[in-house]
Amino acid sequence: MKILIIGGTYFLGKAFLKLADDGARRITVLNRGNRSVPGNEDGHVKVLLADRTKPEELGKLSWDPEGYDAIVDFCAYQAGDVKNILEALPRGIRQYVLISTCDVYRRGSGGILAEDAPFETRDFGGEAGSYILGKTALERELLECASGRGMHYTVIRPAVIYGPDNYAPREGIFFHWARNAGQILFPENADGSFQVTYVEDAARFLLDCLLNEKAMDEAFNLCGEPITYEDFANALDVAVGMPLQRISISVEDAMERGIPFPFPLMKEESETYDGTKAVRQGLMTTPLEEGLQRAWEWFLSEGE
Repeated sequence: MKILIIGGTYFLGKAFLKLADDGARRITVLNRGNRSVPGNEDGHVKVLLADRTKPEELGKLSWDPEGYDAIVDFCAYQAGDVKNILEALPRGIRQYVLISTCDVYRRGSGGILAEDAPFETRDFGGEAGSYILGKTALERELLECASGRGMHYTVIRPAVIYGPDNYAPREGIFFHWARNAGQILFPENADGSFQVTYVEDAARFLLDCLLNEKAMDEAFNLCGEPITYEDFANALDVAVGMPLQRISISVEDAMERGIPFPFPLMKEESETYDGTKAVRQGLMTTPLEEGLQRAWEWFLSEGE
């Protein structure tokens, strides 16, 4: 199997590359070269350096003339990102796997959002608003390109991914508090919920989707069961091996003081996603306590 990975040096992409690079696949990685490809000290993974937003750079690359069996795209963020890649490549792509997000769904419906839920069309402004509209545009772009090229697609929509090497300010916020003070801030009146997936579970699911007929022309939500801050704090105690002191703070006080809680604090800002389709497809779920423990151990050894 010949795979083209776009990105592949950060978090989920890095975890996926580690699993995929088992000698059974020919792997090419395309990125801008800001970070080296992990595990490629001997150069067995082909690396192409280019800015994907610049078609002139993509056109000069030495692509495999026979094409690739599958593309796994970790870093498409704005309209044109998929189209630019496909227009630079030779024909012969069987499957394009796009990493999207559960944020593409229209907010505030009050229901459980499955893969066929309506997309968000409103612009909330700022970086978050651009991110959401960029991902919705890319999903539509992928479907159009797939139809025009006779190519299959698979869309992966994670809610929140956590685990070792996470660069996003999520569980790491609590890890810093726990390491530095043996305590965490706890939003005492928070009634929000959120859904998380361990990074290696997500990476293995991606790998299992490659050239899998049951994953062709499908979208999958990657999300665990809804949990609360209480659930998360209890799991964190287990992960770090001791009960952490909880310094209670109200949601109102936290917002006023700009304390960066990483998950939705209130029910009205929480969304609930249906992850049963991915589970039926084979998604395995690492218990939260176990996943947080692995992330905590990584944080103590390598995290900042």
